[in-house]
Amino acid sequence: MSTRPVRAVRLGPRSVTTLALVSLIGLFAFCWPLFADAGSAVTSHAGDAPWLFAALLPLLVAVVVATIADCGMDAKAVAMLGVLAAVGAALRPLGAGTAGLEPMFFLMVLSGRVLGPGFGFVLGAVTMFASALLTGGVGPWMPFQMLSMGWFTMGAGLLPGPTRLRGRGELLMLSAYGFVAAFAYGTIMNLQGWVLLQGLSSGISFQPGAPLDENLVRFLAYVTATSLGWDLGRAVLTVVLTLTVGRTLLKALRRATRRANFEAQVTFEGPGRPSPGEPPHRTYVTYEPE
Repeated sequence: MSTRPVRAVRLGPRSVTTLALVSLIGLFAFCWPLFADAGSAVTSHAGDAPWLFAALLPLLVAVVVATIADCGMDAKAVAMLGVLAAVGAALRPLGAGTAGLEPMFFLMVLSGRVLGPGFGFVLGAVTMFASALLTGGVGPWMPFQMLSMGWFTMGAGLLPGPTRLRGRGELLMLSAYGFVAAFAYGTIMNLQGWVLLQGLSSGISFQPGAPLDENLVRFLAYVTATSLGWDLGRAVLTVVLTLTVGRTLLKALRRATRRANFEAQVTFEGPGRPSPGEPPHRTYVTYEPE
């Protein structure tokens, strides 16, 4: 049995293409109001949600299919993704609504580290979708949350040293990423809601058609005034949970991925010329860890 460490699922050309496509669509969905003219119906930004959701679901399936095609994984890997999404969805209500304390974020960081960026993106998006159904949080913000959480989890899978870095150094890196990415998640979600809020103070309100730099200054003021404390609670809890239980959970996740054959490559070897008395058609199947 191989003792080489389990590594995250690699990105192949198909996975990169589908992830790039869904990310470009997501960036456009978040940012187009910043470039809209003053006469544009910016309030229809909320109407983007059904179209974005309709585009997001087949793209998520495409990411899974592309990752499987690139890496040769089996159904057990997909089943594990579903289990992690269910656990993350169950964790979210435990702290949501209390100073931004959302324990699901630390699970997404560790899962993204183990599963890699492709499966990590799908896990983050599916987890947010499942939690919205569980908590009744279905609304125009849901597809934007799915994208944001997908990027959050994918980022953990892109961190360096997936096979070499272990122990305290890895936990410190994941904690630092979780702290920064928790603020990034809150910031990009604020961008989605900010353009819909009208009648706020002129110093923080979105002004359709205004120069981009002026609106960005207003947006930073809005984030500072409304959600900085909430994002801080999320970031601190992510760091605390990663440092305290991260080592144990990483070991469990890596053991589960090993059993789910995330790395198994199936090769078919023909016997060549059969020996006397040997059946002429025999195929040998071997599983080789990468």
